[in-house]
Amino acid sequence: MIFFACLLLLVLVAQITELLIPALPWLYNAHVYIVPVIVFYGAMALPFPLMLALALFAGVLLDALTVQVIGGKVEISAGSSILLYGVLAGIMHGLRPLFARGHWEVHCILSGVFTSLIVLAQYLMITFRRGSLVFTPEIWWQIAGPGLIAMAIAPVFFWGLQWLSRMTAYSYSPERGQLE
Repeated sequence: MIFFACLLLLVLVAQITELLIPALPWLYNAHVYIVPVIVFYGAMALPFPLMLALALFAGVLLDALTVQVIGGKVEISAGSSILLYGVLAGIMHGLRPLFARGHWEVHCILSGVFTSLIVLAQYLMITFRRGSLVFTPEIWWQIAGPGLIAMAIAPVFFWGLQWLSRMTAYSYSPERGQLE
């Protein structure tokens, strides 16, 4: 339970940190997203109910930042980020046996792909509400860029979070998803 509390705190700190990190001009102003990497690690390490709680917490934080009402129209609905995190973390949770055997490669790649899917889903919600679906190379880079960055930072974060789980004496049973 200490490890779960640490992950919640890290998600909160990472969400605040993301606001302070400027967009990367050399990558078409792509943003750095740290929270999905932490949530996806939690999806692999935590039992299913705690994974859902972590996804709910991260989704609520992201919704608090992205829900927009412009001219009486809701552009990004409240709860959409919770659903996105829940589904994507659930997929990652299904790959726990690979993680338990020490194969992090798939999870690092999927962290990047899923981060880009979150950004793409937000973009699609906004453009469908506005009625102007346009994909320019800059938009593709702003969707793919965060995923590439997440893919690059995932091994470092996974290693650090694995270290944190050892320091908090957290152990898990990958077959049943229960604490040992």
